[in-house]
Amino acid sequence: MAPSNSDARAAAPAGRLRRWLRQDIERPLDELAGGRARLKVIVLLACVLSLDAADKATVGAVAAPMKSALDIGNLQIGWLVTASTAIAAVVTLPFGALVDRVPRVRLLAITLVVWSAAMLLSGLAGSYSMLLLSRLALGVVASAASPAVTSLTGDFFRPGERGRIFGYVLAGELLGVALGFLVCGNVAAWWSWRAAFFVLAGLGFVLAVVLWRCLPEPSRGGQSRIPVGARRVPVEDEPGQASTGSAAGSGSLRRVIRWRGVRPRHALMTMNPASASLWRAVRYVLAVPTCRTLIVASALGYFYFTGLRTFAIVFMRGRFELGQSVASSLAVLLGLGAIVGVLLAGRLGDRLIDRGRLTGRVLVAAGAYLLATAAFLPGLLIGSLWLAAPFFFLAAAGIGGANPAVDAARLDVMPSALWGRAEGVRATFRFALEAVAPPLFGYVSARFAGHVQAGNAAGLDLAFLAMLAPLAAAGLLLLVRTTRTYARDVASALAAEQRTRH
Repeated sequence: MAPSNSDARAAAPAGRLRRWLRQDIERPLDELAGGRARLKVIVLLACVLSLDAADKATVGAVAAPMKSALDIGNLQIGWLVTASTAIAAVVTLPFGALVDRVPRVRLLAITLVVWSAAMLLSGLAGSYSMLLLSRLALGVVASAASPAVTSLTGDFFRPGERGRIFGYVLAGELLGVALGFLVCGNVAAWWSWRAAFFVLAGLGFVLAVVLWRCLPEPSRGGQSRIPVGARRVPVEDEPGQASTGSAAGSGSLRRVIRWRGVRPRHALMTMNPASASLWRAVRYVLAVPTCRTLIVASALGYFYFTGLRTFAIVFMRGRFELGQSVASSLAVLLGLGAIVGVLLAGRLGDRLIDRGRLTGRVLVAAGAYLLATAAFLPGLLIGSLWLAAPFFFLAAAGIGGANPAVDAARLDVMPSALWGRAEGVRATFRFALEAVAPPLFGYVSARFAGHVQAGNAAGLDLAFLAMLAPLAAAGLLLLVRTTRTYARDVASALAAEQRTRH
């Protein structure tokens, strides 16, 4: 039977939409990532980080209706984020060891199923106590996601482009914050705060299935790196792009190290990273001076970001007298600054290294933290939304831009056999400070406001100002310490990788 004229008219807009998506969205993204296979991996890894970030942002986005429904204050809202983050701080290190030993894609898919089930329980909780208990299991996905995504990124992509790739992947984390603020915040405004958690649970189940079916497990050590223009992701034990690289990588870093004649630290040459026990691996990671500084600086940056993410909506609603939907939408617009930061900073760090500036990545990260500190100061002191918004945009770009450079630098100073455990050590410190941040921000704001059940923006502006000190310290630590230790630690990682291969 020939299609009717009405069927043809209905199919025409759908055809135009498909052509528009293919030509104006899919094709430019393919070119930006370097091919369809690379784009597929970046999007899936970004989605994993996005869900956990969306959950934490959702708590802040639905804080106002949740406080009314459960009769709680800022301090109790902070504990909801802390519950999942504290669990992540405890179990991330064992998950990091698993990442170095078991198939990482399957591990991510299984933890996403557990996370989604816990999210359903959060939406069904009948009291604050039940909600707090149900969120303890949510730390599972963060515990597996951080080391697994870091390790997979190192094995799928070349060392010289890791800053840029981490920028794309971490943009997913920030888009997750936008999802929590805008979508889940508006779902809470239109229906209820419980519906926001149900939306996230459904997305988690879908992502678990997609990961299981669509993302192959790569070989460790770089044998499955995806060449530019590839249309299919190489599977484990199938060569993608031949690699003689290392943890710090072939190419620019190796050339600069050889040109300068930098010697490795002989104290780090006594252990085989591939066969080391968990505790020996932890001692090795903490024995690398640059890695110690990166761990501390990253944790301090996430400390401030977590407090800001949790209370940004409450702050803007009270400070600028905005409604829930308007405050959620504004938070997303300001979050675009963080996305701009991660995309530009990762690329800038890679370019500086290509031009022979070995410490390019850590210099970019230090500058980003200091930019965020300098921009937050006037933004928090100005009473006009329109005058404060540009400063908040710059601050968001700085606080987001530090992360891809720091993540790429951590891989530079670690042999590939330790990527999972090294990220587990880093994430343990990060999640510990993230767990402390929401209740501490809530408590400090309540003290400044004069009462513990402060339900609006009272005291939050002063709390954000006081907590800028750790953010500035992160930038200064990177600027002063890592510029002195980075070269030798990269050389040590190269030497350890070479010994492992032979």
